[in-house]
Amino acid sequence: MITRGWRLVCCSIALWALGCGDDDPIVLNGNDPDAAVEEPQVPELDASWTKVEPAGDTICARGDDFHFFVRGGSVNKLAIVFDGGGACWDAVTCGLADQIFSPLADATLPEPGEGIGNNEDEENPFRDWYQVFIPYCTGDIHWGDSVTTYDPEGDAPEITIHHKGQVNTRAVLDWVYERFESPETIFVTGVSAGAYGSIGWAPHIIDHYPDSKVMQLGDCGAGVITDTFFMDSFPSWKAESLIPDWIDVPLDELVLEDLYIGIAKHYPEQFFGQLNTHNDENQRFYYVAMGGADEDWSPKMYEKIETIIDGAPNFRSYIAGGDKHVVLPYPEFYTYEVDGVRLRDWVADIANGEPVETVHCTACEEPELFER
Repeated sequence: MITRGWRLVCCSIALWALGCGDDDPIVLNGNDPDAAVEEPQVPELDASWTKVEPAGDTICARGDDFHFFVRGGSVNKLAIVFDGGGACWDAVTCGLADQIFSPLADATLPEPGEGIGNNEDEENPFRDWYQVFIPYCTGDIHWGDSVTTYDPEGDAPEITIHHKGQVNTRAVLDWVYERFESPETIFVTGVSAGAYGSIGWAPHIIDHYPDSKVMQLGDCGAGVITDTFFMDSFPSWKAESLIPDWIDVPLDELVLEDLYIGIAKHYPEQFFGQLNTHNDENQRFYYVAMGGADEDWSPKMYEKIETIIDGAPNFRSYIAGGDKHVVLPYPEFYTYEVDGVRLRDWVADIANGEPVETVHCTACEEPELFER
């Protein structure tokens, strides 16, 4: 099943109508004038979702406009969410828009009232946070910076794709950097393809906000790929400019565990992590599409996670039972548990800066459910 991410009910107004509050900083504890202090600058945003159209060089895979969404909070904390929606790497996969990847920014908007996007739920750890939602429409896990024309293949005709995930994300982050002076806490996350976006962009966010506490958590992006895909297809995205220059591994030899370990060791005071399910149906689908064997995916996922754990003391993993793909934006965020450790509580502790341990299912064929 191909994830479409969350579906948001969004207020569609342009950037010029946002009222971004560039003048005076908000006083977050303004209910008590005697206690009021000047807080770092944050924008004045509506509590409902607002559409931002950055224009410039931003673009979706087939030339459509890119946009993103923001909503206001009441604390100086920021959640940056990278959406998912597949990927493409040749004329066949890139020609199957809406089946194997999402070519429009509106194609992957979340449902209201589910998972961490539900600000009406008192259990949502992020209900009072500012939130930025980055749609995904470039087929390149938010990493690409190329315009690639794929030659015909079989019945698939030639097709040109704007793999401009880097351009789009930089436009979003530029908007954030101009309006948030110094967030106390930043939670960088992403689902499916957005999970890779979250780890790829986390070091850039950390570098910009060196005094902020930053947590990165990828939801269902374990990086199990075939050697053939990496050698023949990944280069078409031209992602090398995203990789930090202090990651001492050539791009043609880079695997996701190297990236996690290199970033986590470079920022030992920050948190990095992954959430996966034992036999993720969607990650298995893409692994098979790349030429891998379905039964190999789960063992390879565990092997990669254990490698990162061994190499990065500030990395944690949560693996739930079952085969669901993507959990954070769905009701299962509040109901999954592993050996008595509820996923919602595990994520809430991360968001609050509390220590957590790695949690892996033992009876993994079916997820453990918590009755709310």
